[in-house]
Amino acid sequence: MTNVSRANRTRMYRDVEFLTGITPHRNHANLKSLEQAYRYIWTELEAAGYTPEMQTWAVRGHEYHNVIAKFRPDLERRLVVGAHYDVCFTTPGADDNASAVAGLLETARLIAEINPNLNFGIDFVAYSLEEPPHFGSESMGSYVHAQSLHEAGTNVVGMICYEMIGYFSDEPGSQQYPHPDLARLYPSTGNFIVVVGIEEHKAFNEAIYQGMRQAETIPTEVIHFPGPGGLASMSDHMNYWTFGFPALMINNTSFLRNPHYHEPTDTIDTLDFDRMAGVVDAHVHALQGVVF
Repeated sequence: MTNVSRANRTRMYRDVEFLTGITPHRNHANLKSLEQAYRYIWTELEAAGYTPEMQTWAVRGHEYHNVIAKFRPDLERRLVVGAHYDVCFTTPGADDNASAVAGLLETARLIAEINPNLNFGIDFVAYSLEEPPHFGSESMGSYVHAQSLHEAGTNVVGMICYEMIGYFSDEPGSQQYPHPDLARLYPSTGNFIVVVGIEEHKAFNEAIYQGMRQAETIPTEVIHFPGPGGLASMSDHMNYWTFGFPALMINNTSFLRNPHYHEPTDTIDTLDFDRMAGVVDAHVHALQGVVF
């Protein structure tokens, strides 16, 4: 890596603190709360030197919004880095998904500060409507965005989804798995981050995984599922597969580790901001070194 910069845990704490402090909770029904969230994201991206754009669509007579900020908009080839800012019903959503929005914002800030010489530009996107009742539908903000790239004929090198990057545990046995075969392959202590993808896009997944692992700022694992569905498709990245784009998720394994998943106890005090910063540092390291 030719440039070195450390993720700022204080900025990330401030981001999560603001988002989890919005009341009522920023779910699909609370439009004013969603507006507070996307306006905060917009302001932070502006402060980092970007010129944000809004992508708007309607669902059942209500408007929803993605916020998009482009690094090196002059470059034809684009990498998408995204995270959703809505929450599941009446949860504060610290890990799911304020942690990921904080990661998205900090990644955008660091890329703007470092100004790396990449052979692709980066579109940083904050999505609405990832959570139920819209999960898995064409109403998801990520589906709207992926479809727009496809229709525009955009040269997309890939998509990286931040999803739940804040909860870690050093307790032995804190990491669960849905199948014994996985338990034999991966650590039993939940102190690592995972790059999640599918076999079809293994080369893309490996490029990001190797870059993150080499940073040595957070223990990093990778899993290539045989195809979409189930645990492979737990967030916004899945919608990019629909349009043939390589995509992966950076994730702490969600409910397989975090007992506060989709619960009122998903609060800021359960997050590990030092390790969150390590995830961002690893990702930025990977972005600076990868060649697509």
